[in-house]
Amino acid sequence: MSLIHELLKARYGADIPNVGANGNTTAATLINHRSVRNCLPDKLDAGVLELLVAAAQSAATASNIQAWSMVAVEAPARETRRATLARNQAHIITAPLLLVWVADVSRLRRIASLLGEAAPELDFLESFLVAVTDASIAARSAATAAESLGLGTVYSGALRDQPEKVAEELKLPQGAFPLFGLVVGKPAPAKPSAAKPRLPQSVVPHREQYSTAGEEAGIAAYKPLIQKFNTSQNLPFMDWKSLPVGHVKNAEVPGGRARLVESLSNLGYTVD
Repeated sequence: MSLIHELLKARYGADIPNVGANGNTTAATLINHRSVRNCLPDKLDAGVLELLVAAAQSAATASNIQAWSMVAVEAPARETRRATLARNQAHIITAPLLLVWVADVSRLRRIASLLGEAAPELDFLESFLVAVTDASIAARSAATAAESLGLGTVYSGALRDQPEKVAEELKLPQGAFPLFGLVVGKPAPAKPSAAKPRLPQSVVPHREQYSTAGEEAGIAAYKPLIQKFNTSQNLPFMDWKSLPVGHVKNAEVPGGRARLVESLSNLGYTVD
């Protein structure tokens, strides 16, 4: 059995899709992704951060405008303060590196100012969506590069609970919005992470046109798979269908994100 077949089995259970390129190590790295919340505090090797940045900057970007920035946080004291702004998530404190990904039109505004040109288009909602997309693609490339080195990663969206305070801590200019964090570190051998099962391919991808024909059966087949995973990880029992619905219904989960439009305005974005 090939490595990718084993990884697909962990990801989909018995419903393993027929894939090609079974020996492709890049595909294996992507399929083997898991959230690693237990990292050693060991400092990363010299040059690793620069490699992650190069991978991120090599990712696709809309029209090459590169409307994103990233703030690398390595100082322990600053990571402790950042954890306070992210629901006191312990893995942010423990890991040696936190990368904060920023939707950034401030640089474009400064360039327009240097050219003596008005750029009202930078205030459009489209500009914010471009910046979010650029930053997200870049972050995924950095995460893949980190995982290819044997490092562990986990994303943190909790920074959006208090974006103004995060922006103040990072000294972000107007037009720069902190989207999420990416924690990077060496996985702790004593607390290994497992690959979390995903919905079957009968549910998520669509061929040519959107269809819900296989959705109900696919979600039903997913239920025992995710329950088995939760049990193996000592996680509480939960019917997966209740998770996405409960996440948006429970006002305590989004926290400060309920006022996201206000935060965007405070940080220099117009989203009309």
